[in-house]
Amino acid sequence: MKKLPTIFKNFVLGAFILYGYNLIAVNFNMMIPINIFTLFGLTFLGAPALVAFILFKIFVL
Repeated sequence: MKKLPTIFKNFVLGAFILYGYNLIAVNFNMMIPINIFTLFGLTFLGAPALVAFILFKIFVL
């Protein structure tokens, strides 16, 4: 029960970080969709998840 506020805080912070990244990346056509999977990835894995999403976007899509 004590971890719930921390998880919620990380969820909201991840949403803001992803939104900020998308504001910059729209110029380069490298946007990452803001959905439940990307937000949970950022919530539990943090910045390495964002780097992984960017690399996935570059090399796979």
